[in-house]
Amino acid sequence: MGENDVVVRRGEAISSGSGPIIVATRNDDLDSVIEATPRKRRPDLVFIQNGMLQPFLDERGLSDNTQVLVYFAVAKRGDAPQDGGLTQAHGPHAAAFAERMTSHGISCSLPDRPQFRQSMLEKLVWICAYMLVGARHKTNVGGVERQHRAEVDALVTELAGAGAAELGIEPAAGGAPLPERLAEYSRSVSVFPTAVKEFVWRNGWFWSLSSRRLAEGRPDPCPRHTALLKEVAPELVT
Repeated sequence: MGENDVVVRRGEAISSGSGPIIVATRNDDLDSVIEATPRKRRPDLVFIQNGMLQPFLDERGLSDNTQVLVYFAVAKRGDAPQDGGLTQAHGPHAAAFAERMTSHGISCSLPDRPQFRQSMLEKLVWICAYMLVGARHKTNVGGVERQHRAEVDALVTELAGAGAAELGIEPAAGGAPLPERLAEYSRSVSVFPTAVKEFVWRNGWFWSLSSRRLAEGRPDPCPRHTALLKEVAPELVT
């Protein structure tokens, strides 16, 4: 945080002043945060949540708000953050957010919108693939990367292709292949647990693609993902 930043806790009023408002809350609480924000201050909201946020923001007239892809983690309160090296921010307050991160030793790049959309999909693919495979095998992120690489890499490739087609974007070009980039990040947060959660925002987005295509009598674009969901969390896809 900057020296003049103010922490606003649940239920407290949000200032009518100026500057970025970094929203650090669960996805399901976003509506209440938006409602608690004065209308003229809503463009200052900075969203750092995981998952597919864009449709939610579009529906609320916040399409151009600052979004952040967080690639750092704190194992427990009081610990120093572990920098995954891939954090990105895009939007009106992206530079201000990046300044706060770098002042605490966390790297943060500022891509243009097309690059950010590519990276947004990649982060969604990572969390959906690694959490689902980890839940299946009852292991943490590091266990997935070390013991189930072939399985998670195949799922990463499937989800990335389906997501890019749905969003009408090109996969990121250059550098290491996507499965290897995500595996490298996974090694930096290897101790973190896995679970299928915040379904609507994460795996549920890919399941919505599958269920819609299947209802139309068309092939499932994510058959591996669908099969794993039915095995690991059948109550979510009935």
